[in-house]
Amino acid sequence: IIAILGLDELSEEDRLIVARARKIERFLSQPFFVAEVFTGSPGKYVSLIETIRGFQMILSGELDGLPEQSFYLVGNIDEATAKAMNFKEI
Repeated sequence: IIAILGLDELSEEDRLIVARARKIERFLSQPFFVAEVFTGSPGKYVSLIETIRGFQMILSGELDGLPEQSFYLVGNIDEATAKAMNFKEI
């Protein structure tokens, strides 16, 4: 639907849902050990509890102010927050 209509045609609530979904998609790119060769990023172990906490924070809207690129190739959600702060400093 988004590809056909575009984001502008969505309601404000639907745009918010799409933005959160895109953040989750980026957050799923956690740096895996097996992908080190391809990404150049060292693999990280993230506990299930930490991963769930990150998803809860994204879904609840606590992180709506962070840019979606800050969720890419991070371990836990605290790394995403720190990465977002680095973007603001640039």
